[in-house]
Order: sequence, then structure tokens, then C-alpha cells
Amino acid sequence: MDTSNLLMAFGLTLIAGLCTGIGSLLAFFAKKTNTRFLSVALGFSAGVMIYVSMIEIFVKAKDSLVEALGKTGGSWATVAAFFGGIFLIALIDRLVPSGENPHEMRKVEDMGKSQPEAGNGRLMRMGLFTAMAIAIHNFPEGLATFTSAMKDPSLGIAIAAAIAIHNIPEGIAVSIPIYYATGDKKKAFKLSFLSGLSEPVGAIIGYLILATFFNDVVFGVLFASVAGIMVFISLDELLPTAREYGEAHLSIYGLIAGMMVMAVSLLLF
Repeated sequence: MDTSNLLMAFGLTLIAGLCTGIGSLLAFFAKKTNTRFLSVALGFSAGVMIYVSMIEIFVKAKDSLVEALGKTGGSWATVAAFFGGIFLIALIDRLVPSGENPHEMRKVEDMGKSQPEAGNGRLMRMGLFTAMAIAIHNFPEGLATFTSAMKDPSLGIAIAAAIAIHNIPEGIAVSIPIYYATGDKKKAFKLSFLSGLSEPVGAIIGYLILATFFNDVVFGVLFASVAGIMVFISLDELLPTAREYGEAHLSIYGLIAGMMVMAVSLLLF
């Protein structure tokens, strides 16, 4: 593997993951959530992810698997891996309680609302559940960014940007429950910021596991699974959250803009 590509892939994954810290800062220092901006931004992120997954990543995965397994076997393997990625991320979402799920929508204004009294034990459990939820959700995203950047640096940059945008409101969603679990804004920011490290950790673990036997079949299955994961994240998390944050049309405008930008960038680069 190309060392320069490897370093860039890790760097992109790290930057995308740590963008949760931007969301944390918004949660603590902004007076009001800019819901219209977040709605467009999340729609844009979803548009980038959906377009690149279906037009670029799925096709590259299929080409790789067809070359290794033949047309029939490769086509079936691509479809199986794509839906396997969807089922994997759907299972992860089902296992994480909605109250601690970092993709549940929250606003900066929620910081000012009084919370029901709870014992220290319950608050601690809430903080632990939240931290676990962040790591679980970000892990496959890190692997997706890293894998894409390793195969095609320009593709990796686009996906990293989309995931970075998606991580900003996630940082807001993460900071608020941790703040109420600990009563400490600095600690909430630190944990939220560091939670983004689960994305490069996902990339590192994926690389260490796959590096020794990385071939066309492994790449094709992994890439098709990544496409499924990103499509599910877009449809299940980004678009619904975008519609809740602002006007429904804004999220769709952002979605179309994201697709257009991704389409043009693929043609140019």
C-alpha cells in the first residue's frame, strides 16, 4: 500500500471524527441553534453520501468482485455485501437506546432547560451509555472514510467532508446528555471531542486486520458494505434529522446540492 495514501487516509479520518468538537463548541457557546443551516448542511451531507455510494463506491466494488469471481458471482457478492452493510449498521442502531443515541436530534436551547432530578448512579450510567453509543456509531464511519481514501484520495476527501458535516450536529447531541450526566461543561466538551477518535480507531483496526490479506475480493466486499452503511446513515439519520431541524424543503435542496457537487467533483477529478 502507498504510504502517502495511508497517511492521508488516517489524517482525513481523524479530521472528520474530531469535528464533533465543533458541535460541542456550538452547544456551549451559541445562543440559539441555526436550524436552517443545519438542515441544509445535513441534507447536503446525505446527498454526497448517497450519490457517491450508489454511483461510485458500489460500481467500484462490483468491478473488483466481478474481476475476481466472475460476472454472476461478483454481482451477487456485491449486492449481498451492500445489504450486509445496511443490516450491520441497522443492528447497531437497534442496540443503542434512543435516549443515549448520539444521532437523536437535540438543540443548543436544550442546554437551558431544567432536567429531572436523578441519582448519581443513573447519571453515571447515562454518561457511560452515551460514550459507548458515540464509539459504536463512529467506528464504521471511520472505516468507510479510511477505505475510500485508500482506494481513491479524491473520493476520500469528499466522504470525509460529508462525515465531518454530519459530525457537527452529532457533537451537539453528544455534549448535552454528557453535560447533564456530569454537570461539567469542560468534561462534556472533552469527552465529546475525544469521542471522534473512535473513527480513526476504526480505520486503524480495519487496516491492521485487512492489511495482511487485502485483495480484490476483500476490497470489493468491504467497499460494497461501506456503500450500504453510508446509504443507511443518510436515509435513517441524516435526512430525518435534517427535516426536523428545519423546513422539509431545505433538506431536499441540500440533498440535491450535495449530489450535484459530488457529481461534478467526480467528473473533474
